[in-house]
Amino acid sequence: MVAHRFVESLLRAPGATPRVTLIGEEPAPPYDRVALTSFFAGASPDDLELDPGVLTDERVRFVSHDRVTSIDLRARAVRTGSGRTLSYDALVLATGSTALRPSVDGASLPGCYVYRTLDDVAAIRDHVARRRAQLGRPLRGTVIGGGLLGLEAAGALQTLDVECTVVQSSDRLMSAQLDRAGGSILRRLIESKGIEVRTETRTTRIDPDVSGHAAALQFQDGSMHETDIVIFTVGVRPQDALARQAQLGVHPSGGVIIDARCRTTDPHVFAIGEVASFDGRSVGLVAPGYAMAEVAATVLLGGDAAFPGYDDSTKLKLSGVDVASFGDAMATTPNALDVVFTDPVNGVYKKLVLSDDAKTLLGGILVGDASAYGSLRPLVGAALGGDPAAYLAPAAGSAPTTELPDEAVVCSCSSVTAGRIRAAVHEDGCADAAAVKACTKAGATCGSCMFAVKKIVGTELTKLGRSTSNALCEHFGMSRRQLFDAVRVSGLTTFSTIIARFGTGRGCDVCKPALASILAVLVGEHVLDGENATLQDTNDHVMANMQKDGTYSVVPRMPGGEVTPAGLIAIGTIADTFGLYTKITGGQRIDMFGARLEQLPLIWRQLVDAGFESGQAYGKALRTVKSCVGSTWCRYGVLDAVGMAVRLELRYRGLRSPHKLKVGVSGCARECAEARSKDVGVIATESGWNMYVGGNGGFSPRHAELLATDLDDDALIRAIDRFFMYYIRTADRLQRTAGWCMELEGGLDGLRAVIFDDSLGICDDLDAAMTAHVDRYEDEWAATLRDPAKLRRFESFVNAADTPDPSLAYVAERGQVRPATAEEREMGAVLIAGTTLEVRR
Repeated sequence: MVAHRFVESLLRAPGATPRVTLIGEEPAPPYDRVALTSFFAGASPDDLELDPGVLTDERVRFVSHDRVTSIDLRARAVRTGSGRTLSYDALVLATGSTALRPSVDGASLPGCYVYRTLDDVAAIRDHVARRRAQLGRPLRGTVIGGGLLGLEAAGALQTLDVECTVVQSSDRLMSAQLDRAGGSILRRLIESKGIEVRTETRTTRIDPDVSGHAAALQFQDGSMHETDIVIFTVGVRPQDALARQAQLGVHPSGGVIIDARCRTTDPHVFAIGEVASFDGRSVGLVAPGYAMAEVAATVLLGGDAAFPGYDDSTKLKLSGVDVASFGDAMATTPNALDVVFTDPVNGVYKKLVLSDDAKTLLGGILVGDASAYGSLRPLVGAALGGDPAAYLAPAAGSAPTTELPDEAVVCSCSSVTAGRIRAAVHEDGCADAAAVKACTKAGATCGSCMFAVKKIVGTELTKLGRSTSNALCEHFGMSRRQLFDAVRVSGLTTFSTIIARFGTGRGCDVCKPALASILAVLVGEHVLDGENATLQDTNDHVMANMQKDGTYSVVPRMPGGEVTPAGLIAIGTIADTFGLYTKITGGQRIDMFGARLEQLPLIWRQLVDAGFESGQAYGKALRTVKSCVGSTWCRYGVLDAVGMAVRLELRYRGLRSPHKLKVGVSGCARECAEARSKDVGVIATESGWNMYVGGNGGFSPRHAELLATDLDDDALIRAIDRFFMYYIRTADRLQRTAGWCMELEGGLDGLRAVIFDDSLGICDDLDAAMTAHVDRYEDEWAATLRDPAKLRRFESFVNAADTPDPSLAYVAERGQVRPATAEEREMGAVLIAGTTLEVRR
């Protein structure tokens, strides 16, 4: 990547006529290593390839799959493995680094891999497919190393349906970027995704099975851990063998020594990227490598440039887990101050490090919610411009909207400043963030700065009186609202036809779930029908919520919290039969935890037979309608809250939306159902129902606001119908009703005009859409039970039939996975996320 950036920088210099030979030992042309994990989600090597126009330029000669074996500094020539001898005026070393393997017995066994190149990830994928076929069961994987790359590798294994454990020698994950508190929150988040984490654990040996493949790890405490694949992410070492052979200056800890102009101890040789050592450090991040590439290109063309030092800012690229670290995150600056917000329940930890006068931002850590990363990282070294607490807990106020200074670096990967982005709009004519990305390379690598880029572009376009882009993602130029209308009008019913007509590329984890939600509303097919089954989020794939130990929770619907004694008995019997942990949820339902994948249909069958259906706890859909007992039992109740709650839940069950929906119905003003913390709150009065909208709990709680008063039953339902459908059609991806209501043109008055006065002339359409949803509703559990093809998704073992193998017995270990005893290992026991699987002979 760094070599590619260097050549690109040389070529784009005005009037430059360099002749460049680029030599790489890999067979593939330069590709995006930062996005390597996307290979497991279906990306091809072509998708990862960097701009091919650089290599096809007539000034560039590209030599692939050929390794440079020696450098002759006196003759200014290099020799390759194929026998080529190439002369140079200037030589640039961009050989990167090699992934390390720990020096333990068995580290080179079949099944042990590093995570570095396209060949590595292809080998991992092939190994998983091969071993799954050989063993005929789900695989268990282990990642040794809990840093940034290790967590990405763990996510990759999960994508391949491999149970995964991360083993970290230090006391916390990402110990180089996070403090102890941040590491603790990150561990909770990682474990909530079904990935086991073992910290303060060192591997001392890897044992093979009878076929010679890696099968078990022994740890320093003597315990054993069964595995089918091992991935090492324990660090890298600069690939500096060529420099050592040529007797260039090399740092004792590795890396070719360079000065600020990226020159080595030979004035005709430069080094850039991970192979370079500056101020005694070699850093395995792409941003400083790109900065070095720009410096070396400028110096070679006769310009003046200097490498400013390393920017260690990082952002975790694991789906569903937000982590970022920037600047002096560990507060090593003398007299530095910490401002911390922590919410362990919701998995959020935020810390800002400030100067001793509390004015200058020095660094920070964001775990669980890294949305402020793009705004905060460019401010490192500058005045924060407001109350630090406003950045950490927006619910307490508004984050300052001070514009970034022109010199603030927005994209650390490509060293693009806010001023350069503004110039791209005003001077280069860029009309959206995508054009700025192509022009300046801001956001072209890891993409974590794109929020800040879009914000700057939007502000500058507004100054010019021009509209801004609300594109859903890089594959669709439309906003979610526009895409919804396009799909509705076109009548297309599959992702492939929609992206072929309205988008580009293969799609991503942004647009695929968004389209799944849109199609669920417009088409109404089962979530596992046809190709659209591949669009769903993890929990929707199995219609249950994955828990931290890899098992699932099952939540049957209980409209309004109402349940019969027979229903309670049935749930208790099912929980007892399958050994499930039960808990009453905050939404007045019973959650049953600890179900294995193959048990889900068996549990659903008994629930369906007892009159229950899916509670949709796994989807972006209606979750619950909470109620008090209302006038039926309470002496203060003025209307039938339970009856209304049941009516509403049965009407909106299965309704997919941009975000989850919750409703509350209170039978009087005492508000026992906490209706005003819901997306729709209904409160009974002597004159009818009062309707509140736009509330939610969670990290940013917000009270709902009064939309209408004194509604009768039918008017209330009609108003809620229109509110939900208008929201579903016009909200952004993952935008809750609270944020949507605040952004509506005209605010609540505008919303009232749409719903009650039909100001947009769409009420008949909204009513018809809700009627269509109600008419075609079908319980997803029951539909799955009737379809043998869908049921095959829930077989954990390829040889599983209607009943599990009677020789397998699962022994639950509450709270943690315990090592198998020596006796159990002798019997052939193996560990499976949260249980011990004992093979009886």
